[in-house]
Amino acid sequence: MRPTTKVARLDAIRQALNRHRVNSQQQLSALLAEQGIEVTQATLSRDLDDLHATKLRYADGSMAYWIPATTDQQAMEAAAAEGPEVEGENKTDAYLAKILTGLITSVARARNLLVVRTPAGAAQYAASALDRQPINGILGTIAGDDTILIIAADDESASSRADWLMTIVSGQEDAKAR
Repeated sequence: MRPTTKVARLDAIRQALNRHRVNSQQQLSALLAEQGIEVTQATLSRDLDDLHATKLRYADGSMAYWIPATTDQQAMEAAAAEGPEVEGENKTDAYLAKILTGLITSVARARNLLVVRTPAGAAQYAASALDRQPINGILGTIAGDDTILIIAADDESASSRADWLMTIVSGQEDAKAR
């Protein structure tokens, strides 16, 4: 459920662009409609401008919307160079491994909750990186100074995401438990 505010709509757009290769405003409008968000083409155009969305050309020649603020310049260039294979979890894993390696010191699970420990002062930065990525099974995070609470959709998602998180921050090539 989402409120009918502009902030909520922008967040829905950001998530849609992170999860899907969106080639047109019509396709984006349909994705938003699936979530119960009706938007005019003019509003959608303004929202994309507010988010600094641009179209990125992939190696296969197709173009899709991209929000540069959701990742860094090197990841954006990698997506353009590698083409369609760099989307979804692969892009997310690479980005999060770059950001979180060295920041996460432990992960503990309690049912559908993950308690993630970081060095002092790093929790909010790490939680922000997690929140900005499309991660199936994770509803959101709450961060303190050195602890992040990750709320998963269910116990199974929490278990698989705990393993996945430890895999990507350990620098292992095959990020399991997708």
